[in-house]
Amino acid sequence: MSGRRTSNNRIRGPQSALTDFLASNNISAAQISADYERRRLEAQQRAEQEATANGTIAEEEEQHEDEREETALQKKKRKRAEEKALAKIKEARGSKKQKKDKKGDPDEADSDGALGMYSKSKPLPGQLENCEKCEKRFTVTPYSKTGPDGGLLCVKCSKEQETQRKKDDKIKKQAAPRGRQRQKQSNLLDGIVHDGAVSLQDLCLKTIADNVHDVEEFGDLPQNLLKRLSEIFSRRRVLTTRTLDLFLRPNMDVVDITDCGKLETEDYIKIFSFAPKVQTLSLQQAGQFKDEVLDYIIERDVPIKHLKLYAANLITNEKWIEFFTKCGHRLESLQLKWLNCSLDNEAIAYLVRSCPNLRRLKIKKCFRLGDPALQDMRGLRKLEHLSLQFKESTSAANLTEMLTAIGHRLRTLSLEDFYYADDSVLEAIHTHCTQLEKLRFVDNDVCTDTGYSNLFTNWANPPLSFLDFSSNRSIDCDKPEGTEDLTGLSTAGFQAMMAHSGPHLQTLMIPSCRHISREGLAKVWDGKKEYPCLKTADVSFVKTMDTPIVAGIFKGCPQLKKLTAFGCFSVSDVMVPKGVALIGVPNAQDSIIQEGGYDFDVVSSAGQWCM
Repeated sequence: MSGRRTSNNRIRGPQSALTDFLASNNISAAQISADYERRRLEAQQRAEQEATANGTIAEEEEQHEDEREETALQKKKRKRAEEKALAKIKEARGSKKQKKDKKGDPDEADSDGALGMYSKSKPLPGQLENCEKCEKRFTVTPYSKTGPDGGLLCVKCSKEQETQRKKDDKIKKQAAPRGRQRQKQSNLLDGIVHDGAVSLQDLCLKTIADNVHDVEEFGDLPQNLLKRLSEIFSRRRVLTTRTLDLFLRPNMDVVDITDCGKLETEDYIKIFSFAPKVQTLSLQQAGQFKDEVLDYIIERDVPIKHLKLYAANLITNEKWIEFFTKCGHRLESLQLKWLNCSLDNEAIAYLVRSCPNLRRLKIKKCFRLGDPALQDMRGLRKLEHLSLQFKESTSAANLTEMLTAIGHRLRTLSLEDFYYADDSVLEAIHTHCTQLEKLRFVDNDVCTDTGYSNLFTNWANPPLSFLDFSSNRSIDCDKPEGTEDLTGLSTAGFQAMMAHSGPHLQTLMIPSCRHISREGLAKVWDGKKEYPCLKTADVSFVKTMDTPIVAGIFKGCPQLKKLTAFGCFSVSDVMVPKGVALIGVPNAQDSIIQEGGYDFDVVSSAGQWCM
């Protein structure tokens, strides 16, 4: 009774046709699971056995594939056809998907799921499969690679794909970002060549410049770092009224700002209210520096000894006279540039009378200065540094008289755009200037090569460290090769110059001195003579400059950092040593390290070179 009661109380629900079918054939879910687990273990064991012999299988497959290898042309055609077919399939799939997206089919997800159920699964290790690329049959292993379209690859195609991937990764790694390349070219134009990593100091300065709006104060930074920051801010055009406060401290005696283009008149007055003991003031592009600022300096008796103002052209001539009269007794250095018409000969006369301690004078781009100013400057007996560039025409006699009067104390001399200066001026420099360290004499078409040669021949002056003789050449259009009297710096003058100052020369500027012959250049830079101190050179538009001579410069100047050669069209394929910036030669190789030096010899006095 109890057994019958138990069986009668069992409740059964409806069964599906699949359940009835499995029950009628004595098939259970446990048996299916056990069979699947057994097959999986057998496949895993078989794969492990084959993995040990994988190297042997790979060699056999490669040998078998090499026997059936196609010709290069056939393989190329087949791959091109496959790529076209794949592109068409992808395009068709993309268009279908876009159409479905537009229609908004509600059964799309279900259809995708159904397709996924019936899609072909990846073969297990030990099974045979066709390679996705070459369609050759091979044995699948756990190490088989997947192709670009999801299929498996044979051993040979796997190796080819891995090799191509490494090449692509290497190219991506070597390619620098566009911004970095642009910054590198900018640094090269400035003569900056970085060897290795950037210094920690430069990184800190760059970080400060990148976050300038979050900086509250610079603290006790030294003056050289403040100047660097000023240059960076000026280049980025972020030096404004707010950021100016970062450079001001009550106890500072030096204010050096490279670009004041965004400052107002009140900002200049604020400088002296924050730092009333300023002795060195350097302001460039100070367009809003007006009479009110000089009035404040005069009233507060600011002890300025060194004044450098660029583009302060709104100051009146009368205010300059008042400033020289009341504050000139303290001035030791005065540098004025781009004052246009706000400074005339009368102001220079007051300058000479009121500034007896002046040691440095630089006046450039002041349009109202001429011969009277040169005559008055003969009274500056303590002057050691003189730099002049006048707009008005001046006579060679007045310039010679000035050099005769004050030349014996000069240590640096810069004369620009004195178009009527002749050989008598060079003779005065040779006779009276015997303590020069720096000499600039540019843009002249009157002095002759004989005058330049006589200047440096038996000159009592020590060797110079800086020489700038730019654009000293004949400008006669009818005689482009030069006149009979060799107007301008030519071969003899250049050789005398290098014989006198070459071993101690650090900077040499001879752009547009186009009358120097190739033989003269080859004799100076022959690869055997050394110029151990030369760091910067400019030979732009010297048409006789060519590749062997540039190579001689690189070999004979071990300390060279920057060489500018614009317009030297005979220079090509030159090997640039590491750490040197070659500017102006578009087809020059960039910073190539030379192992073992340069392999060239200079032969024959005619200037023929053998590489």
